[in-house]
Amino acid sequence: MLVRDYLKNHVLLFDGAMGSYHNQLTIETFDDCEIDNLNNPQLISKIHEDYLEAGAKAIKTNTFMANELKYPGNFKEIIKAGFDIAKKQAGYYGAYVFCDIGPINEEFVMLKNVVDEFIGLGAQNFIFETLSSSSNIDSITKYIKEKVEDSFIIVSFSVNAQGYSNEGEYFLDLIDECNTCKSIDSVGLNCSTGPRHLNYHLRNIDKHNKPIFIGPNAAYPTVIGHRTYFRSNEDYYASEMIEIANNGAKIIGGCCGTTPRHIEMIADLLPGKYEHEVDLPPEQTVKKDVHNPFMNKLKLKKKVIAVELDSPLKDDITKFMERAHFLQSLGIDIMTIADNPLGRARMDSSLVACKVKRELGLEVLPHLTCRDRNINATKGLLLGLSVEGVHNVLVVTGDPLPSSIRDEVRSVYEFNSRKMAKYITNLNRTDFSKPFNLMGALNVNARNFDVQIKLAKEKIENGVTVFLTQPVMSEQSLINLKRAHEELDAYILAGILPIVSYRNALFIDNEIPGIEVKEDVINRYKDKTKEESTIIAVDLSSELIHQVADYCDGYYLMTPFNRVDIIESLIGKIRDI
Repeated sequence: MLVRDYLKNHVLLFDGAMGSYHNQLTIETFDDCEIDNLNNPQLISKIHEDYLEAGAKAIKTNTFMANELKYPGNFKEIIKAGFDIAKKQAGYYGAYVFCDIGPINEEFVMLKNVVDEFIGLGAQNFIFETLSSSSNIDSITKYIKEKVEDSFIIVSFSVNAQGYSNEGEYFLDLIDECNTCKSIDSVGLNCSTGPRHLNYHLRNIDKHNKPIFIGPNAAYPTVIGHRTYFRSNEDYYASEMIEIANNGAKIIGGCCGTTPRHIEMIADLLPGKYEHEVDLPPEQTVKKDVHNPFMNKLKLKKKVIAVELDSPLKDDITKFMERAHFLQSLGIDIMTIADNPLGRARMDSSLVACKVKRELGLEVLPHLTCRDRNINATKGLLLGLSVEGVHNVLVVTGDPLPSSIRDEVRSVYEFNSRKMAKYITNLNRTDFSKPFNLMGALNVNARNFDVQIKLAKEKIENGVTVFLTQPVMSEQSLINLKRAHEELDAYILAGILPIVSYRNALFIDNEIPGIEVKEDVINRYKDKTKEESTIIAVDLSSELIHQVADYCDGYYLMTPFNRVDIIESLIGKIRDI
């Protein structure tokens, strides 16, 4: 019976881990157990026999790393011996043999060389496991199908508890890619984590496409004296694996740390339980719409007004809330709050945003930098924002820390803004009942704007729908804005930063990265009073507002020194357009 026919009425139970069980039997750490296909075939045969006696219906050849990179002189002999040993033992039990191929991060030809050896031996079933990316998988599986029409091919990826592989690929993206490949028969996850985390990931995988394979580690290992140990947890593991089968996995087995006893306990619980059709949990199939007046207005092609207000430096938020309420009375569409701008600590932008949203009902846009948080802290913060009803965020890499404090404060930068956007987009698919709307920054003052366009397009691919630009202050930045408007499939809010004094103009020109203020503009403020400077600020900003009007979907007004009076004047100018 072909594997695909068996799966119509059964869950296919694989064996457990060859490598860790091999080490357990030999009482040593042995990183190249494949060589024992030649040096100690009796031991490899016994390992297969132990798993088959335990109830495995499919076994993997001892060839996980049998390739010309690791065994350049004799990989073909290792493959032949490993296949012959597995085939002989499986024949006694009527079990399936799968040719086990681990990650080979090299040219397609290296994969082909391994596959050709198996095909020459009459192999029919293949499993590519513990992969970190889908590189060459489409090509090699198509090649197998051309040579062995009835072959059954499983492709399995190794991801961490957050769902990411070692190469930063998200598990749902990898599985979706494999689901579109007709030459792949089954797709799934193995290794890296125990059954609980893989079961969590399984709940977010579409069960109505290809049969799902799940092969977790026994648990998290303990390392003592350079040796890796797994706890004896067969009862727990078996019960978790039964739940995994209940949740829709049609092919299950064990990875690192699993022994024949683990497989035996699964087999005892397995028969007759899984012939029903498994549906996705209802809570995973429907995403609730978020009432988002800001995005709704953009979609209606109406110009929006976003105003940035710096969060307090101390714990007194009274004046900040008064200014926020004043801006709300002016009819702004959203208030943005920077995340420790210029690398200097302020009141947390997300906490402030939650307070404004809760108490005023004003739409808010907290900035999230990659500088200060790792992946866990970012996810935890997003969960809190979601609970508070804040579903707009601006993802930015973050200004570098001032050199004066770098010895005392450490940047994190676990990912950049593009990767963070992709991370949140993926969480929208799995963890958030109400998805976040992602916005990004666009530097129209960059000297090489080609790079900025390229990065912006990557951000769009990763889920960003709105860009807030750096301040438009020069003819070149206006040209760049026009280009962005023409080339980017996203909404663009043009940045407007009023200059309030001669000293402020010098500071922006000299100490704000990437922004230059023309000399004639600086000189206009020289020797002017506060009142005179305010008039100049409004006039210059109004000119910019008119210049950018045809090339943006709204305005991003940055409040200088909490001068909401200037913002009030600019909003009036915008209304007059």
